[in-house]
Formats: sequence, C-alpha cells, structure tokens
Amino acid sequence: MDELQHLPRTLIEAIRYFSDQDVCVEFVARLRWPDGPVCPRCGGTEHSYLKTRRLWKCKSCKRQFSVKVGSIFEDSPIGLDKWLAAMWMIANSKNGVSSHEMARSLGITQKSAWFLLHRIRLAMQTGTFEKLDGQIEVDETFIGGKARNMHKHIRARKITGTGGKDKAIVAGVLQRGGEIRVTVVPNTTRATLQAGIRENVEKGSAVYSDALRSYSGLDDEYVHEVIDHAEKYVNGQVHVNGVENFWSLLKRGLNGTYVSVQPFHLFRYIDERVFTYNERKLTDLDRFLVVLGTAAGRRLTYTELTGKA
Repeated sequence: MDELQHLPRTLIEAIRYFSDQDVCVEFVARLRWPDGPVCPRCGGTEHSYLKTRRLWKCKSCKRQFSVKVGSIFEDSPIGLDKWLAAMWMIANSKNGVSSHEMARSLGITQKSAWFLLHRIRLAMQTGTFEKLDGQIEVDETFIGGKARNMHKHIRARKITGTGGKDKAIVAGVLQRGGEIRVTVVPNTTRATLQAGIRENVEKGSAVYSDALRSYSGLDDEYVHEVIDHAEKYVNGQVHVNGVENFWSLLKRGLNGTYVSVQPFHLFRYIDERVFTYNERKLTDLDRFLVVLGTAAGRRLTYTELTGKA
C-alpha cells in the first residue's frame, strides 16, 4: 500500500519517477513477473542478475534475458525511461499524440516515434468473447478526406463517386454506460453489419439504430428500434447519440492530430481511441498500468508494421 502511494499520478511525476533506468527495469519486471523473473526461453526461475547490464542469466539454459524480451519493447534501443513516458502520454491523451510531437518530446527521430507508438497501440488492443447486453447502439461511419479540402487534381484521383465511396468504413457497437467495439468493415451490406452485431451483442438485448436498411431483420433476435434522422434524432430512449459522440472523438483525433492515416493502419488508431474511451473512468495511473500490463507477450516488428522486407 505504501508503494502505491508513491507512484506517479501526473505526467510530470511519471517523467521524474521513471528517469532512472534501474527504477524502470524493476518496475516493469515486478509488474510482469510478480513472483520473480521467469526465463522467456525455458521458463526457468533460477537466475542471477547482471546489475551493470540490467540482464538476468538463467541457471537452467544459461541464456541471458532482459525485461524487454517477449514484449512490445523487444529489440528496441530506446530506453525504458522514454518508453514509459510515451506510454503514459498516449494512454491518457484525449485526442492522441502525433509521432512528430512524440519525437520532439522524447528527443528521438519521427520514424522511431511512429514505430514506438504503433507498438503501444498493439498493447492497447483488447479482445474478449464476452458479449454486450442491455441497451445497445449500432452505427457506421466513413473515414476519409473531405473533397472540398482537396486540390483539384487530388480530388480527381481520390474521389470517384459520391457519399462514402473511396472511403474506409467503420462499424461500431456501443453498450450504454459500458464499452464500445469498433471494426473496420469492407462494406455496409446487411450481411456485414449484422454479422458484427451478432458477434458482439447478446440475444434479446435492445438494439437501437438509424434507418439504414442494412439493419432491418434484427427483430428476430433483438428488440430492435429505429430512429429516422430525416424526422428526428431522439425519440425517448431510441437514439444513437452515444456512438455518434464516439465518432466525433475518433475523427477529432484522426483529422486534428494524425491528419493523414493510411487505411492499412486505420485499425491501429481505432484501437487507441477505443481503449481510451473504454477506460475513461480510470485514473491516469490506472490507464497506464493497464497498457503496461498487456505489453508482455505481444510483439510487432517493423517489417510486419510496414509490410516491407
């Protein structure tokens, strides 16, 4: 309990607390291995610690390992002091942090900051088989540049139709008072959107949607009610204002902070916004600890991220 009272609560406190590399290694090691370090190669628990190199040497397989091995930190030359500061910043940002801003803050290159941020987003991914229930809002949105903001030759190349054509499509399922789940989808057909609803929502739940015809046919499994935005936006409990509020937060980050997001990486930025929204009731420290607690067992290489060998 005394140790918890001394943990940082703000960004400036976190930067000071994690300025010592030894403190960083001990902190991450204790969170990752509550019962003591475990060799990631053989599972051995008998080891010696090489203090000058901040490495453990397993007495079973004779191999050395660091606290970074088998985590999003693996093979990164960036010190844990900068990693943990970056993790605190992105976990507690309302609109995201661009790689350029992160690079200036940490004193690293923009390329390194971009790679670092994507690895932290990997730790933010949450996966569960538990379905949402109660009052559920479903909606979809289009992500892409506005035609009126493009130069004429760019608009002619990128915009080949009206509405959402040539834009990425994102579908969301929101449990009122609970969490949201968002997925990049290939289209807005009935089969695609309803498959996502059935995958994430318990049968018998109240499902609210707009008048898009792709949502028709849910009545067999759900209490489905529709709000027609051509007439009104709220009819008692029937509305999708909650999920549309999330779209506003998402686009504020994409358009205002990240500016240009490739469709190939869109799901990673969505994972970041979904995490901060779902964990909105936690303190800054708790959100940081959640991300750090899921850093082990996940790895993202630069080749995997860029698709380039």
